[in-house]
Amino acid sequence: MTKLNLFLHKLIHWEYWPYQVVYVPVYFQYLFYAARTRSFFYFNASNPTIKNGGFFMESKKEIYDLIPSEYYPKTLLIEPTETLEAIQEKIKEAAIEFPLIAKPDIGLRGTAVKKIHNAEELAAYFSKANFNVLIQSLIPYENEIGLFYIKLPNQPGKITGIVAKEFMILTGNGKNTIRELLHQDKRYLLQLEVLEEEYKDKLNTILSEGETINLVPYGNHCRGTKFVDASHEITPEMIESFSIICSQINGFHFGRMDIMYHSYEDLAQGKNFQIIEINGAISEPTHMYDPKHSLLFGWKELTRHFHYMYLISKNNHKKGVKYLTFKEGVREFKKHQKYYNTILEF
Repeated sequence: MTKLNLFLHKLIHWEYWPYQVVYVPVYFQYLFYAARTRSFFYFNASNPTIKNGGFFMESKKEIYDLIPSEYYPKTLLIEPTETLEAIQEKIKEAAIEFPLIAKPDIGLRGTAVKKIHNAEELAAYFSKANFNVLIQSLIPYENEIGLFYIKLPNQPGKITGIVAKEFMILTGNGKNTIRELLHQDKRYLLQLEVLEEEYKDKLNTILSEGETINLVPYGNHCRGTKFVDASHEITPEMIESFSIICSQINGFHFGRMDIMYHSYEDLAQGKNFQIIEINGAISEPTHMYDPKHSLLFGWKELTRHFHYMYLISKNNHKKGVKYLTFKEGVREFKKHQKYYNTILEF
């Protein structure tokens, strides 16, 4: 498949467009709200207990510390100065077994998130990581969603959307190599360069009839996962369950919870699930990226959720939560840009 075909595929499917283009209506909305609040960084008040409201430079470990431990996997914070021996000892003491997940404490759209199968891969990961890393036990559920939760002023909490995530899972036919199977799906083919670097010669393996392989076991759109709008799964029971769960997370009013779970029935009852992570003010209503949705639908969802964040931030400010000053906000943004470059070097 030619590069031109892939370019045209991305051009006519807005889910692949640069966010700078997709967010054009939000820029005007943001300027309006900034004028109303007299703050360019009012959004930090949306989640008072999360650094910068969860818009940039927020530590995942600090967010996990806000969540009751039964709702998320075993998690260790590893600093770049720690030796491999010390890291392995920490993992052993925490009873975290291979395979495990390693990811940056301050994330960037799935960059540097790796499934680590053994000590050799662990050593290779930390030989390159010059940032704080989280080590997590593998969550024992197969399904993943993003659940968007908001708590508007003087109203009960509600779920505004659910995105289901279809992983990059290939099924063998006993004839084609993994590489050839990737060529059969444009969504997967767009990831070929990254997959070649990670899997190398393994892409030439021929899967037997019915054999499956999950090439990217975490649900990031930029890593090839298909996002499907599953908002129809929202029920009053689920809303009630997650209102109770989220009420236990101090200061959490707005954001998307990435969750792995057993079934929607169990999820509605608030059982048999674990939270992968919580994204705050930077959260997107990612159900909008379902290929069936139009750009107009995406704009509607973006502006709707941005309005919710404004209302929540303004209300929290009235209760005494301070907005970042312009100087503070610019300083945090510069730190974010510097960190962005560090992660991309990985």
